[in-house]
Amino acid sequence: MKPAQNLASSIQTSASDIADRAFAEINKKTKPRGSLGTLENLAVQIAQITGTLSPVLSKKRICVFAASHGVVAEKVSAYPPEVTAQMLQNFLVGGAAINVLARHFGIDLHVIDVGVDPVSEKLCTTSNFYPRRVSAGTKNFVTDSAMTSEECTQAMRAGAEQVQIAAAGHIDLLGIGEMGIGNTTSASALVAALLDLPPKEVVGLGTGIDSETLNRKIDVVTRALAKHGPGVLQPAAQYWLQAVGGFEIAAMTGFILEAGKTRMAVAVDGFIATAAAAAAFQIDPSCRRVCFFSHQSAEAAHARVLAALEVAPILNLGMRLGEGTGAALAMPILEAAAKILAEMATFDSARVSDQIRDWV
Repeated sequence: MKPAQNLASSIQTSASDIADRAFAEINKKTKPRGSLGTLENLAVQIAQITGTLSPVLSKKRICVFAASHGVVAEKVSAYPPEVTAQMLQNFLVGGAAINVLARHFGIDLHVIDVGVDPVSEKLCTTSNFYPRRVSAGTKNFVTDSAMTSEECTQAMRAGAEQVQIAAAGHIDLLGIGEMGIGNTTSASALVAALLDLPPKEVVGLGTGIDSETLNRKIDVVTRALAKHGPGVLQPAAQYWLQAVGGFEIAAMTGFILEAGKTRMAVAVDGFIATAAAAAAFQIDPSCRRVCFFSHQSAEAAHARVLAALEVAPILNLGMRLGEGTGAALAMPILEAAAKILAEMATFDSARVSDQIRDWV
């Protein structure tokens, strides 16, 4: 058996090799070089993740993680906290936007409660519902840590579990989304801390708050960073998840980390999911390779965070709903990129003159 360091090196070499081969294969296709733009880059990344030049992304699943947030006590949202539980019910009866898009695109949907308060016992009978409740929502992170170390770990494990379930079910492509009134405040505090960004640059309108609430939200994030900043422990990402995160954000972080280990492609949704990705990237940078950022949210800070992470979104549709809706829209594009690599003819196989390569 190879030593761990040599094994890691061989995996990296293999990933680099498959990328080179995929790029060369794309350039043999019956089209001018580069004429499919971003689709070609996506195809190369998919080949790296799957380890094949004939990738298949037909079996798709989105996991929506839901949790309540104690910081709503600071009046940072346009909606009351009970909307989280009400929307969770909506997901499970098929009435939400993510349900519509998942049905339209043939995407399987899992809904995971990692800390919603309150929750109806009736939900437990729904086959795609996973009750993994850590607690009845996080604490108000202005006055206390949002969660304990044990709670953070438990939420992260709930996310990792969904990747393991998907792997066992031979799912090809995963997506993540969330629901939690107050979670844009949590995500704003998290990315401000992790990426060293001023609160004014990362706090946005969320559910559509007015200017007075926006100023209060900025103040809440500023106070939280001042409170928790002096005691930062390593790893810093997990510390900040525990200090200002949400159970659903921690779950998505664990999800991305596990997907990185198992080499499963993940479509990351909007601002909240990107905050989870920022935490995951700091904990284990190698998980970056499996992530596709589905869209640039209309949430003001999302473009800034994507730039700080040096990643490019697939779509920009002015959306800011969450729920995994952006991931659902990006998944067919990722599947199309895989099919271009796997199914499109080459100049040789189609007996087409390769002079087309020079077309502009």
